[in-house]
Amino acid sequence: MKEYDLIVVGTGAGNIVLEAALAKGLKCAQIEKGKFGGTCLTRGCIPTKVLVTAADFIREAQKIERIGIAPFEKPRIDWEKLSHRVWAKINESKELEQFYMNEKNLDVYKGCGYFTGEKSMKVALASGGVSEEITAKVIVLAVGGRTKIPNIEGLEEVGYLTSENLFGKNYPKSAFRRLIIIGGGPIGTEFAHVFSAAGSKVIIIQHNVRLLPKEDVQVSEKLLENIREFGIGVELNQDTISVWREGEDKVLLIRDIATGEEKEIRADEILVAPGIVSNADLLHLERTKVTVDRRGYIETNEFLETNAEGIYALGDCNGKAPFRHKANYEADILSHNLYLRTEENDWRFAEYDLVPAVTYTYPQVGHVGMTKEQAEAAGYTVSVGLHHYSQTSKGYSLGMMEGEVDDGFVKVIVEKKSGKILGAHVIGEQASILF
Repeated sequence: MKEYDLIVVGTGAGNIVLEAALAKGLKCAQIEKGKFGGTCLTRGCIPTKVLVTAADFIREAQKIERIGIAPFEKPRIDWEKLSHRVWAKINESKELEQFYMNEKNLDVYKGCGYFTGEKSMKVALASGGVSEEITAKVIVLAVGGRTKIPNIEGLEEVGYLTSENLFGKNYPKSAFRRLIIIGGGPIGTEFAHVFSAAGSKVIIIQHNVRLLPKEDVQVSEKLLENIREFGIGVELNQDTISVWREGEDKVLLIRDIATGEEKEIRADEILVAPGIVSNADLLHLERTKVTVDRRGYIETNEFLETNAEGIYALGDCNGKAPFRHKANYEADILSHNLYLRTEENDWRFAEYDLVPAVTYTYPQVGHVGMTKEQAEAAGYTVSVGLHHYSQTSKGYSLGMMEGEVDDGFVKVIVEKKSGKILGAHVIGEQASILF
């Protein structure tokens, strides 16, 4: 059995911990089953934001007369040129892979790692075969997540897109003429914005009664207004029953959960985006003392420790929040505690109520902390402040007008007694920058 000081499974935020160990001259191993760089670089926040930026300009051009610009020819997305920009970023994963392949004190295993014992692992190599057994004093699981595939009759036979294969072998050569998106969370609504701005006729099928159900209720309602204003169809509170082919069409049968009414939706393609599941199930954790919750996420404490000594988990696989900045935050904490502390008791820990979240729809949505309902459920007596963009000079300069559908707002939840801010919620232009 080959021994290391550190094994990191995954090459996203886990690389932060790896770099800290390598800087101390420790012997390390890195395991990666896909492209190097993690979800964010290869199929998540970075390529989608390249697409979203172009889509934002399309939307902003639709209201230029408000801010004193004379009308000009309607802009359109050059899909081929935009795609080159997307793949230029994704292909940086190859440079990252080569960088680590050349790193001293590091063995890179390309394949799917799994446990063979409490602290021993093997790798099913992408090139074929299985690696030798390896172990380490510290093992960091940063294996990420993948799209949750709903159980819909006929879906596998008809075929579908996910964020994984869309930024892979199934990347479209042009925008779709008609697109069904199953899921009205952050991924689904962002892709709806992108493809609608690119000229696709888009419809979102959402099981929940709201879009972005984890957001403030007023934010969700405001987003729904804006999305429909741009011609994106939205069907809320729907069960997805079955899908089949009719000629060139993919046909999805949906059923209203409240009324039982059924409807057929036709499109050229279906994008599945109802959320993610942890990749922890690929690790054979039953051979270890590491535990998972009922959803399959690895259970960790505020120090990123699992129930097994010397094994840590960070990022999407621990289910705290599926954001790269949150994973980086965890990796910084773990790097400090394991390798960078200068004093014995200088421990750092994660405070997840401080982690902000942004969804790059149009308009953008962001929040940090609690909603009013969550704060009251936690026993707080609260005051709520709400201010529209149009009521500010900056909002006015951006062309926001009172009563218009795109007039965003900032909503703050405050504990009445102490004045402590418990939560802040924004929907509107440049909300991401505010956070």
